[in-house]
Amino acid sequence: MNLKIDNSAEGLIFDLDGTLVDTMPLHFEAWKTMALNYGFEFTSEIFYGYAGIPTKKIIMMLNEELNLSMDPLEAMNIKEDAFLSNLKLVEPIEPVVELLYKNNGKLPVSVGTGSRKHMAEKILKASGLDEYFSIVITADDVKNFKPHPETFLACAELMGVRPEGCQVFEDGDQGLTAARSGGMIATDIRPFV
Repeated sequence: MNLKIDNSAEGLIFDLDGTLVDTMPLHFEAWKTMALNYGFEFTSEIFYGYAGIPTKKIIMMLNEELNLSMDPLEAMNIKEDAFLSNLKLVEPIEPVVELLYKNNGKLPVSVGTGSRKHMAEKILKASGLDEYFSIVITADDVKNFKPHPETFLACAELMGVRPEGCQVFEDGDQGLTAARSGGMIATDIRPFV
């Protein structure tokens, strides 16, 4: 079974982390490093439960849920520094990237990610995928994060494609919910990797 483009797709939107590139192990290690600084354990359950939510928001949610008092900016910087120190290890997710390569120039494409702009740019550059995307919508570009559809709706608008003509490739439940609530074709890449 191969990852395919839906026959009705007029534009393609890709999540970044865990969809185009296998950054999830690097993010998980970075979160664990940050958590050690604050004296708590960051488990895989926490990690996957928050997939697709921007770092700063996760930190604020952790403060509330675990009764912590982390400074969101400081904690975010610790996490991002730990992540960037291992960025050279990032690998593309082959079935998704192959689909991108095969359809390059045939349909408009964009990235819709919960990462911050500077992080998304560094990840795309490190993976060599930056040349394929002129449209990248990040957490810095929207007010409402996944599972809200704003990220993907902004991608659709910039691509000039109606939402129902957009196929969204995602690895997280939050992102799949965002795609569906935006009226888009939601494609879970997890069965293909």
